[in-house]
Parts: sequence; structure tokens; C-alpha cells
Amino acid sequence: MPKKVRVAIIGGGPAGLTAALYTARAQLSTVVFVGDRLGGQIASTDEVDNYPGFPEGITGPDLAERMKTQAERFGAHFVWDLVQAVDFSSGSPFRIKSTDEEYLADAVIVTIGASPRKLGVPGEEQFTARGVSWCATCDGWFFRGKDIIVVGGGDSALQEGIFLTKFANSVNIVHRRDELRASVALQTRAKNNEKIKFTWNTVIDEIKGNGKVSGVVLRDLQSGQRQEVPVDGVFIFIGHDPNSDLFKGQIAMDNDGYFLIDSHMRTSVEGVFAAGEIADHTWKQAATSVGQGCAAAMSTIHWLEEHEATLQALEAEALG
Repeated sequence: MPKKVRVAIIGGGPAGLTAALYTARAQLSTVVFVGDRLGGQIASTDEVDNYPGFPEGITGPDLAERMKTQAERFGAHFVWDLVQAVDFSSGSPFRIKSTDEEYLADAVIVTIGASPRKLGVPGEEQFTARGVSWCATCDGWFFRGKDIIVVGGGDSALQEGIFLTKFANSVNIVHRRDELRASVALQTRAKNNEKIKFTWNTVIDEIKGNGKVSGVVLRDLQSGQRQEVPVDGVFIFIGHDPNSDLFKGQIAMDNDGYFLIDSHMRTSVEGVFAAGEIADHTWKQAATSVGQGCAAAMSTIHWLEEHEATLQALEAEALG
């Protein structure tokens, strides 16, 4: 027999944790499918200095744990399991299957996020949050006066590279081609920045260090020549992939797989809402995800109030 809840939240990052706080505080039975890591990407951040309310900073795992504790205070239930399948085809209540259990939810909020693409080279995982980063806004401050490599050739790589010059001594943009994909305006700004240089037709073969990043091995794709270059940080901006495969064919998405939502965080399925990086191409910050999670939760609360009579009738019919 499936477990019945009012709200199911798929994803345990800042957006999902905030949504859980609001729906649970509204006295709606709420289950949060955390997956295998509370906090999502923020769980891999050693120091969070740009989240409001923590002037001394806080670690990503600590921030996530505090948000979870606050939602639990109002009754949110956390499931440490991965969602394996969803069925939104018949409308509310929606069917959700985890590895071990099955749930029926009157409303669903999807906050499962997006994953940054990785280089897949030795040292990348080892030095994550120890010199390897996918977020200049989050981590740039820690590289004041340091030498940094930025990997990528699109708008994000150049935008973040320009931002990093506020802190870094130098920024070397390493790109596997001999021309950039970024907009002309960004290219002009980057090429006119005296702190930025470019290394063309080159990839990183290995990230080295001892406790933290101390250098990389670069390989020229034309000559095959490899050289080790000292560097303090590696910022990777080669794109993100939304974690949306589970929902393909059920939720409307753009060509990149991001959910299409309106200003009230509503998806193409009535009663299903989304927040955070599953629908956010641009900001990818804990603070913006929190705001979106709040908005999704409030929209969910209002939707359930508006459809209360219909949902009660459906439940009575099912029980009868």
C-alpha cells in the first residue's frame, strides 16, 4: 500500500529544504526525498561566506543540516533514498517510487537540481573544495592574490573568469579549441583585461597537489606536448546538466533539459512545481534557490487550498 502525503519534495538541496520548511509549517504532511547527499552541491562546499545571516561564514554541510533541522521542527519527514520513477500522467495524486517504498502525493515540488560537467581527470574529485571549484561567486574570495586556471570557452567561462580577476593575481583561460564560443562583447572584455591570458588548443590531463591544488598537467592537442604548470585553483565551466532524465516525457523542458516554469514556479503539469537549478539556467546560488523554494512552496500551498474539495473527493472515491 503506497504511503499518502500532501506534498512530496524531490531533492534535498537549499530549494527543497526551504520548500519543506514552508509546506510543513503550513501543516501539510511533507516528505523530502534527499537522495544520497543532503544539501546537494552545497554539501561539497567547505566554506559558505555569501549566505545571509552568517557573518562568520558556515560550511555547506552545516548550512544544509540547519535547514533540515528547521524543517523537521515543523514535521517534515526526510527519506534517505533515491526516487526511481514518477507517474504524473493521471494527475493528482501523483505516484512516486523510491528504491524501497511507494508514495502518493497530492502535490509535488521538484528541486533535484543540475550537475556541473566534470573533466574526468585524476585529482579532480580529490581536490574538490580544495582548489577545484565550479562556482566563482561562491569561492573566488578565497583566491585573493592567487593564480587561477579557468576551463571553458563559453559565456560562463568568460563571465566567471572576469569575475575572478577581482581577487586573483592572474587568470589563465584554458580552452580546447582555438576560438571561443562566448559572445563578442564578453570576448572583448576578457581580452582587454590585463589579468587574463588564454591557452588555446589545450586540455588538463591531471590536477596535482598535496592537501590542496598546487598545479596542473596541461596537454597541447596539436603537438601532444605535456607540461606541468603551478596554479592555486582550477575553476571548471564547461556546462551543467539538469538532473531531469527521470521526468522526460512527463514535464515540459527546454532543449537542454531544464524544466519550463512560470513566475509561480508551476510546471506543465498542474500540481507539480519546481525550484532551484532544475529550472534555473542563470544564477545557481544557494540564496536564489532558497527564494525559489519558498515561492514554489507558497504556490503549492495555495494550489492545494484551491483544489481541496476535489482532492478530498478523489481520496474518498479511492477509499470507497
